[in-house]
Amino acid sequence: MGRHGPGRARLSTALLALSALTAATPGMARKIGTIEPSPPLSAERIASLPRAERAAWTAYFTRSAEQMRADKAALAAELPPGATPPPSPPGGGGELPGGDPDYFRSAEARAIADTIVSFQTPAGGWGKNTPRTIPPRRPGQHYIHEETPGSGGARDWAFVGTIDNSATTGEIAYLERVIAATGKAGEARYGAALRRGVDYLLAAQYPTGGWPQVWPLMGGYHNAITYNDDAMARVIRLLIDVGAGKGGYAMLSADHRARADRAVKAGIDCILRTQIVVNGVRTGWAQQHDPITLKPVTARAYEPAELTSAESVRLLSLLMSLPNPSPAVRRAVADGMAWVDRSVIRDAAWTKEGGNPRIVQQKGAVLWSRFYRASDNLPIFGDRDRSLYDDVMNISAERRGGYAWFNKSGLSAQAEYARWKKANGG
Repeated sequence: MGRHGPGRARLSTALLALSALTAATPGMARKIGTIEPSPPLSAERIASLPRAERAAWTAYFTRSAEQMRADKAALAAELPPGATPPPSPPGGGGELPGGDPDYFRSAEARAIADTIVSFQTPAGGWGKNTPRTIPPRRPGQHYIHEETPGSGGARDWAFVGTIDNSATTGEIAYLERVIAATGKAGEARYGAALRRGVDYLLAAQYPTGGWPQVWPLMGGYHNAITYNDDAMARVIRLLIDVGAGKGGYAMLSADHRARADRAVKAGIDCILRTQIVVNGVRTGWAQQHDPITLKPVTARAYEPAELTSAESVRLLSLLMSLPNPSPAVRRAVADGMAWVDRSVIRDAAWTKEGGNPRIVQQKGAVLWSRFYRASDNLPIFGDRDRSLYDDVMNISAERRGGYAWFNKSGLSAQAEYARWKKANGG
């Protein structure tokens, strides 16, 4: 990927003082760049690929477009022509309850499972941020909450099938636990939906092994391979369980389990190939990567195509969970953790006291910036106008207080790595 020196993260006492000064003097803001939109995945890009790669991508892109049309047609066919569709489901929530097998045998758990099944899209996935404690979906009701319903009967069609915010993986896992707790009765009632959900994940995987945030493809940065918020890592962990026939997944066929194993292998290979290399040294990962080139790409206007701490930690945790790690996995973990260690910001804390989010000096405290510039490992911060700064105090107050610019994810990674090294003879 990059060809620059790895550097060391820094947020010194002098920089802390500079943050306070520039916050009081807006004219001193130091803009260090602009966050350019990433190239979209398109038929034109695919047509320009070498012939050997083109066929798989053309088939994938065509299948996605056909599935999008089928999903829309299926929803439209649920109502007579000219009928007014029911209001879309409420927004917010979407978190699913957990518990022991007794809970998953309960009437409450079965009612939630019934609602989950009713909101499954024809493609086999689920939308995000929709409560599952509501009644089952009515004919013609949308699969998602519509923020701004279109005019003339048009429906919003965003995140209709996504792995963002634990969607789809959460619903599949919930159905699996109900089936595991209720046996043949649960399999008869929910087995088809679980099978379709697993098929959805297998169909959504890119030829290069990653997963887009939304499938069928929605366009924009949602088409990128998505590590953000643990999206792809959750898919791989679920498919590992499918391949092993764990719990309720035992109902799936040997072919399903073999396909899941192959998808996991391709997904892990994608993770290893997307680890950002700086001057020959492996570091971490970006939030999102281009599905074809595997290079880091930007997401929202304030999210640059650079190294990210929390996402890297989650990917390292996934790699450390693999049994019998290969030499390539061992190298990726060791080098990734070395980057986590040298990216720590010491004697600093992030506070929002008094409604003024800022960095303060705090002896012994540690932080990791959400983003680091790969070329020199400098903590960086973006704003909604796509401007990029080297000081969080220089971005707008709205973005400064409305985004997780710092975290402590490295602490858990360091503890997990110590255990992993010991278990693997490190």
